[in-house]
Amino acid sequence: MIEHSAAEPIAPVEAVLGEGPVWVERDQALWWVDIKGPAVFRWTEAGGVARWTPPLRIGSLAPAERGGFVAGTERGFFWADPEAGLYEAIADPEALMHDNRFNDGKVDRAGRFWAGTMDDREELAQGGLYRLDPDLSWRLVDDGYMVTNGPAFSPDGRTMYHTDSVKRLIYAFDLDSDGNASNRRPFVSFLEEHGHPDGMTVDSEGCLWIAFWNGWCVRRVSPEADVLQTVNLPVERPTSCAFGGPALDRLFVTSARVGLNENALAVQPLAGALFMFETNVRGIAERPFG
Repeated sequence: MIEHSAAEPIAPVEAVLGEGPVWVERDQALWWVDIKGPAVFRWTEAGGVARWTPPLRIGSLAPAERGGFVAGTERGFFWADPEAGLYEAIADPEALMHDNRFNDGKVDRAGRFWAGTMDDREELAQGGLYRLDPDLSWRLVDDGYMVTNGPAFSPDGRTMYHTDSVKRLIYAFDLDSDGNASNRRPFVSFLEEHGHPDGMTVDSEGCLWIAFWNGWCVRRVSPEADVLQTVNLPVERPTSCAFGGPALDRLFVTSARVGLNENALAVQPLAGALFMFETNVRGIAERPFG
């Protein structure tokens, strides 16, 4: 029995693989993508949903200081401005790995963009975690992932969390002021019946909010790896979450329809929608790339 929460479906866009929500303060808007659509969406309280079709699949977007976004795509790092229809390549670290694409990505507290890659066929553990610096140089930080998700950063920026979703395992890394990640260690793992930890974010108290693929929920986990709260959703495949709203006290959750048959979709017609619910804690404002 699934206990539906007060989560409100604010954009029933039927995304195949909704992902990458990010609150963009300059727009007072929530942006997200449908990786397999492909599509880019923007939601505002006053204007509702706008949609653009990019020329390539985008796994994640993050606002950039120069305007527009930095993006992790199926062809590497890009500058992206959906409203203007402009997409410009920055670098492709895996140009020779034709089955790989970028998946989830976030900007850390110092303005660096971190994004993971994955085998789009989900057959081989050949994904890596990359860091793109403001000077547009990049570095491979970690590898050996089948499906990368996260990353997320502690409020002080000294701890990075990154997920190996297939293993149902979230790692923690120490992060220094120059962006060097070290001391990778297991932070928290989950059982099969919990679902697979997917995209996540950190609140102002340092707790992780994690979307659970095949788990019908979002869980809040303390810095000590204790599950503090579970918010159930009316969809099986929540994919990621981000704080937003003027006070950063709303949690936005993306979801997916991919792989669900007609019977499953009849039970969860809102699969692929963007959800929102209010919390009693605030998020942290996203720093633009650069």
